[in-house]
Amino acid sequence: MKFQVPKGVKEYLPPESANFELVREKLISPARLANYQLMETAVFEDTGLFTSGVGESTDVVSKEMYTFTDRADRSLTLRPEGTAGVMRAVIESGLDRGQLPVKVWYSGAFFRAERPQAGRYRQFYQVGVEAIGGDDPLIDVEVISLAVQAFKSLGLKDYEVQINSLGDKPSREAHREALVSFLKKIDLDEATTERAKINPLRVLDDKRPEIIAALKDAPVILDFLTKDAKERYEAVKDGLTNLGIKFIENPKLVRGLDYYTHTTFEFVHHKLGAQSGIGGGGRYDGLMEKLGGQSLSGIGYGIGVDRVLLACEAEGINLVPATQLSLYLVPLGEEARKFAIELLLNLRNQGIRCDMAFGERGLKGAMKSGDKSGAKYLAVLGEDEISSGQAEIKHMSDGAVVSVRLTEIADFLK
Repeated sequence: MKFQVPKGVKEYLPPESANFELVREKLISPARLANYQLMETAVFEDTGLFTSGVGESTDVVSKEMYTFTDRADRSLTLRPEGTAGVMRAVIESGLDRGQLPVKVWYSGAFFRAERPQAGRYRQFYQVGVEAIGGDDPLIDVEVISLAVQAFKSLGLKDYEVQINSLGDKPSREAHREALVSFLKKIDLDEATTERAKINPLRVLDDKRPEIIAALKDAPVILDFLTKDAKERYEAVKDGLTNLGIKFIENPKLVRGLDYYTHTTFEFVHHKLGAQSGIGGGGRYDGLMEKLGGQSLSGIGYGIGVDRVLLACEAEGINLVPATQLSLYLVPLGEEARKFAIELLLNLRNQGIRCDMAFGERGLKGAMKSGDKSGAKYLAVLGEDEISSGQAEIKHMSDGAVVSVRLTEIADFLK
């Protein structure tokens, strides 16, 4: 029987996997430089973590979760997003009792039972950051800037930063009242009406053209911000402006999860069609308390590695993976094979990527494998090269050849 990858799962195999790895590392790098530390959390959690934390009215919880019952009759769910799991881990480990803010980053696979299409997969990959226990608006600015820095390092240009504020509790209560009143006056289908009863903000997140048109004149929360919420929002916008980060204010941006408060943001790429969002996030004051922890604020984002890779391809960015081989060796004869494996180990110990032609293949076949390896340089090793201590190193892109002493190959490659 021949098996295939499940529908909706995007796999990354060589050589494409090198570009995936490069994009992921570029997305992680700014967080490392800003003192965010790695957190590896469970791939599956108690289902209640997501129904409580993410919100029952969201599409994620109501339609898209992969939920199953284990042998102990417990309801478990493959993680559909990262923040709830990170918050659970912080509470459980007591990290929130130490130095604040807790600054972490994560990377891995997430799962949603969505209709598969380009850029929207049932198993997808994210890089995320979370800063927990810091109420300073400048942390909001830092978090957004980390994503922008990552996009710049990849060479992305055709994207925009959209921001909004969902305000504090009094702001949201006043807006909710006005929004509910507005929604009663328009014709909504039964499912949307039921969703509005749980959380009317979810209607604003509806992407159907007819709903977007119906909500054209819906009240926006920016008109209901309290003095404190408005001052905080202005501080975030001023901070982004001071860093030279351009942004678009989108007063109807609410994001797809219920835990967001105050600053919300999204990164939208103009060449990805319907799946234009390449990442986003926001502040989630109150989430920790809701999940059984103390009352600490937090802010974070998730960036889709799959989407960013597609965005790079759409812009024609030539990604140059760090995984390119520096040297490929072609040994001729048993003594040369033994010498070559020792040389490879020595070079690898010095951080140089290298490989060789394994097996009893002829020169023609070995050279062909060298061409396919993508190595920058190739060297043939035989009795003459070993006895003389000198080898001809061929630059694969232009065919230029230079003679290098075997003891000096590492210096040459570096």
